[in-house]
Amino acid sequence: MLFRFSRSQALAVRALPVVALLATAVFAPLPFSVAQPGMTANVLGENKGDPVITISGAATRETTGQLRMTTIEATGPDADVRLTDVIDGWFDTDRAVMPRDSVYPTGDNVKEIEEHNAEEMRKSQNTATEAALNYLGKDSGDIKVTLKLADVGGPSAGLLFSLGIVDKLNGDGSGGNLTGGRTIAGTGTIDADGTVGPVGGVALKTQAAKRDGATVFLVPKAECSDAKSELPKGLRLIPVTTLKATVDSLRALEKGTGSVPSC
Repeated sequence: MLFRFSRSQALAVRALPVVALLATAVFAPLPFSVAQPGMTANVLGENKGDPVITISGAATRETTGQLRMTTIEATGPDADVRLTDVIDGWFDTDRAVMPRDSVYPTGDNVKEIEEHNAEEMRKSQNTATEAALNYLGKDSGDIKVTLKLADVGGPSAGLLFSLGIVDKLNGDGSGGNLTGGRTIAGTGTIDADGTVGPVGGVALKTQAAKRDGATVFLVPKAECSDAKSELPKGLRLIPVTTLKATVDSLRALEKGTGSVPSC
């Protein structure tokens, strides 16, 4: 049996698949995570009641100012992110939409990802210690450094850990502090030879830094443009490539002499 539709009926029938597709797009989970500025922690101080950096086997010095590592918080790997969440994230400067694989590149479930991130943090702490002691020319066999930071995973605090160790052992090398009494925040991985690497999420981390009182932000040089995209007013960017160059920049900033690089 054949049926003949009027024009309006035909248009309505054709529209049904489109409406169904739109409804599916709105309500179906998407392969994204929505991130926002996370916590920061002063590596020269305490975190949840415990010193972040503990050193034995060498004299340490009293420090002033703060060196704050920064984080982002993202929806979990098993969270349902919908089209409406993605659209809201695109228009909200306090949030960012990121491919889930870029946030959680390893592991198929929450437990695997947590274990991976914890292992990355342990490796980062060991490498940060090695980089700092290498920079200072100190024997790692004589000095024990313990780093403790609760509920944080991944390698992006490496640079700040190294700077904290250098400040506690040597300061600016002439009796002063690396911070110059300021609150300095930053991010970046670090290799044993002192090379600083990019980390991602820097635009959100600058917001976390400003929120928690920082006036200076150390950013891997390769991520300068990302850091500038949503830079909070009053926060100064200093691009960094190595631990030595970072210490030199902080000395120049502290003493008001020499050139301090900018993005």
